[in-house]
Order: sequence, then structure tokens, then C-alpha cells
Amino acid sequence: MSHNNQQSSDGRHDDDTALTEFLASLMDYTPTIPDELVEHYLAKSGFHCPDVRLTRLVAVATQKFVAEVASDALQQCKARQSAVVKDKRDRQQKDKRLILTMEDLSKALRESGVNVKHQEYFADSPSTGIDPASREE
Repeated sequence: MSHNNQQSSDGRHDDDTALTEFLASLMDYTPTIPDELVEHYLAKSGFHCPDVRLTRLVAVATQKFVAEVASDALQQCKARQSAVVKDKRDRQQKDKRLILTMEDLSKALRESGVNVKHQEYFADSPSTGIDPASREE
């Protein structure tokens, strides 16, 4: 029995060491999301902590979330654009630009538990912002 307790405490020690090393590595890491922005939103939600490591941990988690949502939105965009009717496939092969729409982003966010509603006037057409001469009619 005492042997199992020692394994358990060794495992906990390893976890504590890994956590300590990870938190120390955050001091040398510059996240994509600036500390000031994270601190602003943490303060806005009522959370105050002078430890920059915690701020950077939140920044890393946020960065990961945004990257996952962007990746999911890209997959939604590719799936939508691959569903083009057969007579337009020749044009699609020539024009390989991906056009991310609010619909793609909304679906990706919905999968993460975030519901987004946008105003009716919101420009969300795949041809929005494209030169009129190059639009498909």
C-alpha cells in the first residue's frame, strides 16, 4: 500500500514540476494577444491579478480558441464552396480564392458554443468587396 502512495505523490510531484516549468516559460513567451488587451477584458469582467503569467495563460488559451474557430471556419468555407453546382466547376478551378463569410464563421462559433447574430444590413455576400467586372452574375 505504501508503494502506491509513493507513486501517487511522485506523479503529483511531476505534475507540479511540469506546471511550474510551464508557468516559468510564459514569462519568456510573447503571445499574439497583448497582455494589455487581456488585462483589460479580465478587469472588465471583475478579475484582477498582478501575476503576468496568469494573464499570458489566458492569452494562450484565447489564442488557441481563436485558431480553432478560424480553422473550423475555413473548413466550413471549403465545404460550402465545394458544393458549387457542376456547371460552375470550370470557373471555380480557375478562381481558387476562398471567400470566408459570416455564415462560415457563425457555424464554426456555434460548434464552440458561441451564437452570433448579425444585423440584416450586414454585407455577407460572397461577391461583397469584389470588383464588379469579376463578379458572377
